[in-house]
Amino acid sequence: MGIHIRDEQAADVDAIARLTEAAFRSEPHSSHTEQFIVNALRRDGHLSMSLVAAEGDAIVGHVAVSPVTISSGATGWYGLGPISVLPERQGQGIGTKLMKAALAELRRLDGAGCVVLGNPEYYGRFGFKAHAGLVLPGVPQEYFQAVAFGSEMPVGDVRYHQAFDATE
Repeated sequence: MGIHIRDEQAADVDAIARLTEAAFRSEPHSSHTEQFIVNALRRDGHLSMSLVAAEGDAIVGHVAVSPVTISSGATGWYGLGPISVLPERQGQGIGTKLMKAALAELRRLDGAGCVVLGNPEYYGRFGFKAHAGLVLPGVPQEYFQAVAFGSEMPVGDVRYHQAFDATE
């Protein structure tokens, strides 16, 4: 039985929350609120994409994608994350499958590009890199990365939806 990527279903919501909490539990750079962020994005209608990695009936990974705003007025940009894989399944390519599926779907939807906050080594493998003119205020530049889908890279401050401030 292999891993397949599919859209989230209503019955997946609790499993996604548990998976996300478990994936970030031991992460030192985590706010430990990622499961609340996903739920708040869903509740507020700003969860543009919610893909799960399923193995049979078990959900072993999840990625959320939501729109971001850029102070320059550039449109069609999205933020990827959080992305979660069960701790015992990390390092098996599940996150890579989720990343590739999410980016392919954003391209298919004619998204202008995508931003992500995280490890430059990991996200660099998918074409993400830091750009001096594109800033997430308060975050070290090297950890805030972007990839444009055939359009030019915008300049400005990026803002995620208020759901990223969720604490419960």
